[in-house]
Amino acid sequence: MDADDFQPAIEESMGTELERLGSSKLLVAHTNADLTTERVLQTAADSERAAAETFEAWVDDEDHDGARDAFAEFRDQERDHYERVTALLEGDHESDGADGGPMHDRLRSLETTAERLGGLVGRSLVGDRTHLQVVNFFVNEGDERRADAFRELRSETAAQGDRALAVLEDVCDEAEDWNRARAAAEDVIEAAYEVYAASLNELGLDPKPIC
Repeated sequence: MDADDFQPAIEESMGTELERLGSSKLLVAHTNADLTTERVLQTAADSERAAAETFEAWVDDEDHDGARDAFAEFRDQERDHYERVTALLEGDHESDGADGGPMHDRLRSLETTAERLGGLVGRSLVGDRTHLQVVNFFVNEGDERRADAFRELRSETAAQGDRALAVLEDVCDEAEDWNRARAAAEDVIEAAYEVYAASLNELGLDPKPIC
């Protein structure tokens, strides 16, 4: 396996989970069916803050120079994302105090460089679908200013995944390294999906698409 094969392999193995995470039900799950502009933005802001804290934790104990530089850059970028999202709120944002949920718990548990980079690719795939649903929400609200803001965040988050793949190419010397990175990516996506499915089940909704 190499960097060109890695993401397509993840998208294939986790196709069902990623497809469902890309559905219009995603924001219903994330907001507990409170589909208001304020709740959507607050939820997005909390997600960006959690990402910044995850990358901060990685920077503190990462030995690989290229990975550490990438994590530091992403930490700063996610802090900027948080500020940009909170600026879209009409009032002050107060964090709900959550630690980022199971997906970030899984990310923060990763210890090797290859696993962290793989997990970052998984997180970028989840983030791509999350940002798209926020864009769609604001398009439906007729709010192009906020939709454009999340289009930018979506593009920048996708670029993080691309950067992670490039560093993975340097980090992974053996097939086992790629396997660990792939397992981490799949676990991160699975953690995000489990939260999504559990939230919808609690609301009495089926996480499976209606055919």
